[in-house]
Amino acid sequence: MYRKISKYLDEWKASEHRKPLILQGARQVGKTFSVLEFGRTKYDNVAYFNFETKPVLNDTFEGDISPKTLIPVLSHICGTTIVRERTLIVFDEVQLCERALTSLKYFCEEAPEYHIIALGSLLGVAVNRTKFSFPVGKVDMKTLYPMDIEEFMLALGEDMLVGKIKECFKNDSPMPAALHESAMRLYREYLIVGGMPECVVQYANTKDFILVRTIQDTILAAYLNDMSKYNNLTEIKKTRLAYDSITVQLSKKNTRFQYKLIKKGARAAEFENAIEWLALSGIVSQVYKAEQIKKPLENYRDIDSFKIYVSDMGLLTAKKDLMANDILFMSDELDDFKGGMVENYVNFHLTYNGYKTYYWESDRGAEVDFVIRRDGKIIPVEVKSADNTRAKSLKVYMDTYSPEYAIKLSSKNFGFEDKKKTVPLYAAFCL
Repeated sequence: MYRKISKYLDEWKASEHRKPLILQGARQVGKTFSVLEFGRTKYDNVAYFNFETKPVLNDTFEGDISPKTLIPVLSHICGTTIVRERTLIVFDEVQLCERALTSLKYFCEEAPEYHIIALGSLLGVAVNRTKFSFPVGKVDMKTLYPMDIEEFMLALGEDMLVGKIKECFKNDSPMPAALHESAMRLYREYLIVGGMPECVVQYANTKDFILVRTIQDTILAAYLNDMSKYNNLTEIKKTRLAYDSITVQLSKKNTRFQYKLIKKGARAAEFENAIEWLALSGIVSQVYKAEQIKKPLENYRDIDSFKIYVSDMGLLTAKKDLMANDILFMSDELDDFKGGMVENYVNFHLTYNGYKTYYWESDRGAEVDFVIRRDGKIIPVEVKSADNTRAKSLKVYMDTYSPEYAIKLSSKNFGFEDKKKTVPLYAAFCL
């Protein structure tokens, strides 16, 4: 399957300023597969080391971790000669070996001709909770997310449709009705399957939502296991309670996260560490309210007002135990959840494309789902789950701040009118 990360990896390999690369992301998003495939096709050989499956590897990094000492030892361990510029060295689950992470600093300073990628599933958690000597300034860093809807469509062989979507987005021209309906169907399928590569492969091969759900349940169980295995004992229950509460709160009319909905009497001081753990692990992301619409938006975020979205749409619908047909036909029974579900979908794609997302709320309760900085301009993004795109809150925002234009995502076809760029939900990847 095509992954957009491959383009980044090619550029990293060719860069004159290349440093050791840390590729982080939640479990099961395809880090190992993407890097090993990259190594297989772009290098003579791959020297692969997994610190989770072979904890004895930690002993290798107990003493001298300079490249001149490590390279011969690592070559012996993996049974292959490590050749500068021709061998890709891979450290998997590097968060389990602090000294291996520290060694990247010396590869950068003393042996930049060796190509090395370190993978970390819970790297943010590990670095935050222990006294890691993180190689600041000595590594390149990249986050890998689950597959977006473009990668999903390509995996299903919809190359022509993807090309047409990009063309219509660029020109603000409507998609032919039949193609629009096909793309909306694929969008709803994506809400069920999500972007975890194993789930996408299973769906591409079988079109069986039940088999996909089985894989999703396994991944969710692994996440719960991580919450126990890589967390403080006092925080395990709180982290699970907070995670369970997220999907419930996305069903509320006001999707702003409320601690009191985790359990009766809950306070921020009790659960803020649990929320931080979930965010650092890559399982969820926080979107803060922008108190003022000024550059830089980060200076005006309200740290006490935020929303939380999960990292994968398929895991969200699996955790809610939603039936595939209810999503495919957008059953009225899902009305309470549709808004939060679609917000989650759009936030994922904005984050995937590198945007830092915020939301806005007026003193009188008007709310715009997302505010982003696009091409140097602050742009509001309104999200609707259906084709009813009348947005009173967006009008309030535009009357107040006069943005150059606004973006409206819904099930309506492409268009541009009254300074509003209308984008179908299936084209969120184009933003």
